[in-house]
Amino acid sequence: MTLRELSYEYKEHADMLAVRIRALRQWARETEDAEQKARLERRIAELRPLLQEARELAVLTRHYYDRRYHRNGKYTL
Repeated sequence: MTLRELSYEYKEHADMLAVRIRALRQWARETEDAEQKARLERRIAELRPLLQEARELAVLTRHYYDRRYHRNGKYTL
């Protein structure tokens, strides 16, 4: 598997996380139970960094070998 092919998997993962976060937000808006709403908001907060990382890795792996691409220092050694 090439890094470009891997980038599509990261993108797909990010898309699935985004859909899940939207569903949780909708559920949190609709619920009247304060405890459940707090649990949903906490879960959303836990998923946000995963979404951000998946998006960043999708870009990094898609453009890893492009000479003009300025790499994200967060993921370099």
